[in-house]
Amino acid sequence: MKFIKRLFTWWDGQTIGTQLFTWRRGQLVGDDAQGNRFYQTKDAKRRWVIYNGETEASRVSPDWHGWLHHTFRDAPTKSPLAHKPWEKPHQDNLSGTAMAYAPAGSIKAAKPASRADYEAWQPE
Repeated sequence: MKFIKRLFTWWDGQTIGTQLFTWRRGQLVGDDAQGNRFYQTKDAKRRWVIYNGETEASRVSPDWHGWLHHTFRDAPTKSPLAHKPWEKPHQDNLSGTAMAYAPAGSIKAAKPASRADYEAWQPE
């Protein structure tokens, strides 16, 4: 059962096809703080990431995202981006999780805020 799952699923790690391609043609370029591993082909035309855990694109930092999309020629391991002091650290996309943002009055909020400024419409 585990073999069939790895053969067809991509959201729970790499598939067997990706693993074989990485083994045959991939060159490890580096890894990030979350343990994601980044590869490229020998001619540097194809670049990809093998996620450490859940496959979620927002887990890739902006440095590595730019490298994956050929915005930067060199990997962040060779020439990291200079970050400004006002920049916030990278944060994963929390949508769909318990940590997702829920403004006051939303249906996801534990206790809806009272709406003293709202008056329901009544037909005449």
